[in-house]
Amino acid sequence: MRAVLPGKPQAKLQAVCAGQWDGRRVIAYISGVALVILGGVDQILQTIYHDEGTALEAVAFDEDSGKIAVCHDSTVLVYAPYGKEEGALKELMSWRKWSLQWSLSLEDTTDTATALSWGTSQELLVGSSSLTLFSTVEPSDPLWSRKLANPAKFAIFSYDAALIASTGSYDRLLKVWRRLSFGSEDERFDVSYLPHPASVTTVHWKRPYHPEQTIDNVLYTLCVDNRLRIWAATDPHGLQVLQLWAEVDLQESIKPRLSDPPTDSTRRFAFIIDSRDFAKATERAIEKAGNAAQDVQEHNALDHLIEVAQRAPEVCVVMDEHGRMSAWGFENVGGRVKKISNVFNIVHVDGPETPLLPQIQDSEGDYIRFVNFCGTQGGSDLVLLAHHFDGRIQWMESSVDHLFDPSRRQDRLRTRASWTGHSEPVMKIVRSVSGNALMSRTHSNECLLWKHRITRSGTEMTRRSMIDHPEHVHRVCVIGEGDFVALLHHGSISLWDTRFPKAQEVARCAFELQGKPLCMILLPEITGSPARVVHVATIGSEMKGIAWQIRLSPEVSPSTLENGDSDLVALEEFCRFDLGMTDDLDFVLPVDPAGSATEVSGLMDVFARDVALSYTKTGVLRSWTARVDSNAGKVDWLLTSTVETGIDKPSLASGSSIRKTAMVDSSKTRLTIWDTRGSQLEYDQRFEAQDVVQDLDWTATPDQQSVLAVGFPHRVLLLSQLRFDYVDGGPAWASVREIRIRELTPYPIGDSVWLGGGNLVIGAGNQLFVHDKTTQIGDSLVSDLRLTSHQKVNQDLFNIVSRLNGPLPVFHPQFLAQCILSGKGPLVQRILLSLHKILKFYVDGDELDDYVGLPVEEFYVEQKQSYNPARKEIHSSYADFADDDAEEFTEAVAAALNEILTKIALPQLSSQEQLHLADIVECISTVEKHRRSMDDNASRFLLFFRQHMLRKDRRATNMVNISWREIVWAFHSNSQDILVDMVSRQFQGKMLWRHARESGIFMWIKDSSALRAQFETVARNQYTMTDEKNPVDCTLYYLALKKKKVLLNLWRMAGWNREQRATQRILSNDFSEPRWQTAALKNAYTLLGRHRFEYAAAFFLLADRLKDAVNVCVNQLQDIQLAVTIARVYEGDDSPVLRNLLEEIILPQAAEHGDRWLASWAFWMLNRRDMAVRALISPIHTLLERSKSPATKSRSYLTDDPALVVLYKQLREKTLQTLHGASKILPEEEWKFIMQNARLYDRMGCDLLALDLVRNWEFLRQPQKSSEPTEEEVDPRKMLRRRSSLVVADLPHPTSPKETKRQPSVFEEPNSNSLLDSFGY
Repeated sequence: MRAVLPGKPQAKLQAVCAGQWDGRRVIAYISGVALVILGGVDQILQTIYHDEGTALEAVAFDEDSGKIAVCHDSTVLVYAPYGKEEGALKELMSWRKWSLQWSLSLEDTTDTATALSWGTSQELLVGSSSLTLFSTVEPSDPLWSRKLANPAKFAIFSYDAALIASTGSYDRLLKVWRRLSFGSEDERFDVSYLPHPASVTTVHWKRPYHPEQTIDNVLYTLCVDNRLRIWAATDPHGLQVLQLWAEVDLQESIKPRLSDPPTDSTRRFAFIIDSRDFAKATERAIEKAGNAAQDVQEHNALDHLIEVAQRAPEVCVVMDEHGRMSAWGFENVGGRVKKISNVFNIVHVDGPETPLLPQIQDSEGDYIRFVNFCGTQGGSDLVLLAHHFDGRIQWMESSVDHLFDPSRRQDRLRTRASWTGHSEPVMKIVRSVSGNALMSRTHSNECLLWKHRITRSGTEMTRRSMIDHPEHVHRVCVIGEGDFVALLHHGSISLWDTRFPKAQEVARCAFELQGKPLCMILLPEITGSPARVVHVATIGSEMKGIAWQIRLSPEVSPSTLENGDSDLVALEEFCRFDLGMTDDLDFVLPVDPAGSATEVSGLMDVFARDVALSYTKTGVLRSWTARVDSNAGKVDWLLTSTVETGIDKPSLASGSSIRKTAMVDSSKTRLTIWDTRGSQLEYDQRFEAQDVVQDLDWTATPDQQSVLAVGFPHRVLLLSQLRFDYVDGGPAWASVREIRIRELTPYPIGDSVWLGGGNLVIGAGNQLFVHDKTTQIGDSLVSDLRLTSHQKVNQDLFNIVSRLNGPLPVFHPQFLAQCILSGKGPLVQRILLSLHKILKFYVDGDELDDYVGLPVEEFYVEQKQSYNPARKEIHSSYADFADDDAEEFTEAVAAALNEILTKIALPQLSSQEQLHLADIVECISTVEKHRRSMDDNASRFLLFFRQHMLRKDRRATNMVNISWREIVWAFHSNSQDILVDMVSRQFQGKMLWRHARESGIFMWIKDSSALRAQFETVARNQYTMTDEKNPVDCTLYYLALKKKKVLLNLWRMAGWNREQRATQRILSNDFSEPRWQTAALKNAYTLLGRHRFEYAAAFFLLADRLKDAVNVCVNQLQDIQLAVTIARVYEGDDSPVLRNLLEEIILPQAAEHGDRWLASWAFWMLNRRDMAVRALISPIHTLLERSKSPATKSRSYLTDDPALVVLYKQLREKTLQTLHGASKILPEEEWKFIMQNARLYDRMGCDLLALDLVRNWEFLRQPQKSSEPTEEEVDPRKMLRRRSSLVVADLPHPTSPKETKRQPSVFEEPNSNSLLDSFGY
């Protein structure tokens, strides 16, 4: 945590206390109904809220026991520390907490406690209309009580608890109560008076060096007459316990020089530094001086300090609001012999160096109470807490040699922090567009404006202005850098100038709007618009809105406002608008300005920045952009995207200006993240029931990478977008940091918001917590992500996010995999060869070029290849490779490269990514051995199948089977014989069904003979997979092959099986007869009841019920591959059961999950090759006759694999059917498809491949529209831009007149420049 704003301190005389307990400093103060306990500038230990709604009056800390007492009304609450060891705080302070021990009540329930003081033996003195003494060791009746004539203003024990000093409001007679007995049941005190000429304002008892030390009591009092009086027991036989020892005139202590401007003031602020704190601070100053070089000024200051310290004085420091200071020393206070030199001046500073009260604008903030103490070891020498009664506590630090240096200096006092905040729970926080200002407000409409800036010490949040207005605030809009704020009320909008501590209302405009106002939006201004002119708008529940124009002027000041000169600021209605689309509207809200500029170009298109987001009760998201047309006096609105999320009654949504939207369902436990540009679901997570999502906030890195803060009641989870990974199907978002506040405050989070630069502000209760963007890499939330594990240090959050999303080096395994899928095999070999050459001489610390020395043009300039029809069948993308040095990527090179990768750590890769790189190197070398025997598709399958097996052996993947993408590559390969052989060898020639399912072999084998031969091999291996050789294991497979006799022979050898005789008897029958088919059916249903599903499917086949057997595989076994394989083996690829399975089960399943690979394969199996091509681009459910509405899964980003564009390009030119299917795709659809895939490459970190795609893609030629109608079929081959003689003619001959069909609109291929411009290059 970088900074903490613990809450607004109460304007009470005893609102702040500090103490030393077991070597650690504890500071406590009261804020509203909360007790705030801190251990340092930004170290909050605990916040305690009491149940009653009455504000606290006083707080006191006991240095002996560590107990803290607070009071409100007639109740006193005592909190005691708890932990492992009751007396130790040293190492436990990081988690040591306080809990309620006792609740004490005054005898008079109508009385109000106003003062608290701890005595010895855990005694607690309570001042009200009486003085009451309690013991907090055990609850009991008060030890002593005495009625007062005037309610107590101060009631303070001396350090030895022998004396009590008390006074009432406006009293000039200070009462001193002397204790007559200790430890007896009958406590008695006598009283004497110390007269003052005016009201007493401050009382302070001298403290000893050590708790065990016995000293004479000395009392310091400050009076309205600006005089400090010192009282001591100088006459033991006097009538009074204490006598006046000395007094100092504070007014005369500070006199400005004659040359100074007339800034004299009667206000004086004073505090006492006890001799114990002064001595410790001096020791530390001397110790620091001994460890550092000093100039002359520092040396003189230290000599002066040592001279003063030798007299062991008590010190009184006097200041005024202009920074002038005077310090007085009191030596031998209370001594028998008083000398004139006992009171001496330490320093007098005339220059206005450190203004103590720069923001005092009213009488409330004119009063300050001081608490000072010696700083922690290694910290500052002296700490001064200044409690301003306008609602803040300043933490100031100083080195005593600097503080009491007689010469002028600017570093006399340094302000480290200003503790302030609200006195009630924060309800909402709104930021400016830049994130440098924000406004927080409470339920009672108290609004505070905060300014944020980055300093050398880190993030700093300062309170700039306060709006305290009784009128209800509906919405807030922070304008510019926080100079002005617009508030939306019921029926009016007001404008406030917030450049001063108390904001001033400068303009107001009434309005009437149809429907309830839902949001307030600061509209972006067009570049070149008049300066200091802004427009804000509100949109109501009827989708109607009003825009106002605000003219600002820098000359506005409180004086001009008081004179009635309101023409400097103008607030007027600009226009009204109607967005329509009121169907089922739920809410409208402004988007988070994540890294957006306040000005826009003025172009009105779908690429413009979003400004608003609306969603309906059925989960339809709509994004809107707006443009202010000052000349026409209107605001133009454009709908930029529509996303059907399928989430009913969403409870929360939040959008960013860079097209990311998060939505929470009605249960508030399911979070989804959508890319509204492509209508993609990127994240779907359901949290535990107790984790209720109640806040969403967006920010962005400088390179436009998104970060989402998800707020729960007591924690905030930061989610970062990740690179898309279509090879391994990795997540698109992951948590990078978790911020928990339960240990700091029990109050739930009210709101959170991002500041500029990645700092997060969390409002909980009346406190604001500011967390910077530094996060720990070794944190469990980040350690499993794609980050380097070589150095686990604190890292910038934005650097982490950029690393998770930025462009990949060309040797990254994901980039290499996508290059292989894109047919850039030679390029991959050149990359690995270059990497090998570099790593041979690489040492730790060297820079490793992301491009390994290759020219960038090689990645996107299309390589010209000679066309050789004779080699079409065996052409491989690796065959044309030739390195400059005629070096080939052989197994030896691959082994050498992998050996190097095991010894060094590449700085751009994590350890997991480096393992994946080694896998790819090994796989490419395996493919290279067979490059002349297989085509590109076979190479793709073999490479990724081998990679899958390597990761499976290391348990580095959760995928049981290879994906349908790899199956489709093998399905469209013309080198299936070698693939079957290599897959079989992968399983040592003992392929079982689980191996076949893992490799998908029976999905991609097209030759029916090879299919049956391989299936028989699986059947044989299933039989021999166990030592006992159980025929049950292979029954389904032999019956699918219709080899009952083989199965019967196997049963004859299974004498050990108790089912042998019955099975032999039934298998020996002729199942072409209906009676035996019925018997087989009965056995099948019996086996289903016993949950022997595979055996039941076998008996369905025995009864010649293929459809029932397939249904068992689908429904009970949940094995689609087994169902397809049995259908293909039993009846062939023309099987009606197979067709029904594809149409009724597989295609609807593909539509539900958005699996385009599966859909394309199914259409191809149905001999609908035109539909197989269209399924790669068009929504699958639109291609089916009967389909349900697509599920949420179908909108996942994983359904849009960029490798689909490679398959589309390959299939559309393969046959006339596929070419005919491609012609049915509208040109605009193909354009969007290419742009979408380019964006996917960009999101994957493969920017160079995106550039290659948009630069080299060739659109089909569209047929020219004929002026005369004709029934002649257009030859699809004419749509190709290259020679088309090898396109297979597989279109059926028409048997009926051609039906009139809608022709696609004419689309001309844009030139490369327009492609690059649209994508952002």
